Formats: sequence, structure tokens, C-alpha cells
Amino acid sequence: MKQILILTTVLLSLGLISHAADTKKKYTIAVIPKGTTHEFWKSIHAGAEKAGQELKAKGTPVEIIWKGPLKEDDREQQVQVVESFVGRKVDGIVLAPLDSKALVGPVEMATSANIPVVIIDSGLESTLPVSMVTTDNHKGGQQAGEYLGKILNGKGNVNMQSYAVGSASTTAREAGFLEALKKFPDIKIISMDQYSGPTRETAYQAAQNLLNRHGKNVQGVFTPNESSTAGMTLALKDAGFGAGKVKHIGFDASTILIDGLKTGDIQGLVVQDPFQMGYLGVMTLFKHLTGEKVNPKTDTAVQLVTKENLDTQEIKDLINPPLDQYLKGK
Repeated sequence: MKQILILTTVLLSLGLISHAADTKKKYTIAVIPKGTTHEFWKSIHAGAEKAGQELKAKGTPVEIIWKGPLKEDDREQQVQVVESFVGRKVDGIVLAPLDSKALVGPVEMATSANIPVVIIDSGLESTLPVSMVTTDNHKGGQQAGEYLGKILNGKGNVNMQSYAVGSASTTAREAGFLEALKKFPDIKIISMDQYSGPTRETAYQAAQNLLNRHGKNVQGVFTPNESSTAGMTLALKDAGFGAGKVKHIGFDASTILIDGLKTGDIQGLVVQDPFQMGYLGVMTLFKHLTGEKVNPKTDTAVQLVTKENLDTQEIKDLINPPLDQYLKGK
């Protein structure tokens, strides 16, 4: 009888030990951005690392793996990155899809392998992801259009420099911008089908081509992301249209864009919160992995930043995320 009691006690102890081990399971989370060069993605990376560090501090071993294509037009490489993480059997994936259609297949592959996916930044034409953490991009575009219409006093010729076919986030911004401009019947859109491409260099070339064709007849421009805004800013300056001669509203924040705002080369920036996006992307996925119910969609903030509100504490915190604190040695 005593031996049975001892054996039972041992088995219970082993069960308890097993249960404790389960609660300390190590989670491997892959975070896959659209690209890895722009400051926007570095902010998302820092936010993801913050989430990982917080979870570790609470006693949950979490490994954040950051990997994505170098340029934001390399759909094939992003597909390969997703597929490689499925092959590695990571616990979950946080993905900013380069293309709303091209990444559906890889996400289906991940889901079939019981690897949940959280989408950040840009939409995907699929109901399989467990959640989406993103800016209200349409609303951001509307803010840009309304502000440009206001500073143009409701009249003039405007160019919208589009970003890339298939990019859901920038397409929504462009649609919101065009919708807002309908409130200004005396504003004419003279170009909206020229694409800036994935880098500042391609955006600069596209902006130069457009200014060569329409420069003297343009009073305002809108650019829907960081690289297109940087390229257009430089092209306007080189063509002699800087310092507000052509009103420029852009999207996102980086050192070069904030400098342009200070010098008057840019009149407004619609700014997201990529740091928070990266943080919430990882936290949302972790909650799902540990059995918590998550919201199907989380809207992160979007703010219109101008020279007038640039020095407020709220805007300073938004445009200066603590990259060094979380990316040191990464």
C-alpha cells in the first residue's frame, strides 16, 4: 500500500512538472516586414522586440526572428521567407504583406501547418489570419486630401504620386485622398497613375519625370509612403519647387521627412505609429497562441503632423520611437 502511495505521489509530481514545463514553453515568432531599409520598418522591428522583451521579463521565453526582403517590391523573396518559416515550424508569423493577393498562398500554407498569422500594416485578401493590426489607411489619405485642399484654398492642380500596384495600404491612402478632394470642385487632379516604386531612388526618378511634364502647372502633390515622399521632396527642390512653391503632403516620418517639414519643403505628413504596430502585432499573436481571444482588427493611430504641432510632446513621442533601446546589437 505504501509503495502504491509513493508511486502515485511520484506520478502526480511528474504531472505537475510537465504542466510547469508547458507554461514555460518557448515561443518562436517570425516577424516579416515588406522591406528592411526604411526607418518605418526599423520602428516596427523595435516595437516587436519590445513585446518580446516584456514577455521574457514575465517569465515566458519568446524568440523574435526578424527577416524580410531588402526592397519593397520583391514579392518572390517575401513569399520565400514565409515558406521558409513554415518549413522551420515557427509558432506564429507576424506579416506585413507586400501584395494583398500574392501572399495569400503562403498564408494558406502557414495556416494548414497550424501556424497562425497576424497581419500588420497592409491588408490581405484572405479571412485566414487570426487578426490584423494596422492604420486606418483610408482615413489617413482623407486627412492628407483635406489638408492639401485647405492650404491650396480650394483650388489648383494636384498630382498624386502613386506607390505600387498590389500594395493594399497605399492603395487605401490614395483612395482616401481622392475622395477628400471631391469636396474641392476647383481642384483638378492632373496625374494619379504614375508609380514611384520601392525606393527613394525610383521615387525620385518618377517625380522628376512628372515634374518635367507638369511642373509649371502643379500647385500641390501627395505621396503615400516614406520612400515616395522622400523622392518627391528631393525632386521638388532640385526642380526649384521647394520651400512651399508646390504644396507637398506626404506619409510617414523619417529624419529626411521631418527635416523637410522644418524647412518648409513639406507642408504636412500623415504619420502612423509603426512602433506600436510592431508591438501589438507580436502581443496579439502571443495572446492567440496562449488561448486568449483576440480582436479581429486593431486600428493603430494616425496623426497629421505639421510645422505648427511638430514640437508638441505627443508628436515628439510619435516620431522618435526608442529604436536604440530595442535594436542595439540587432
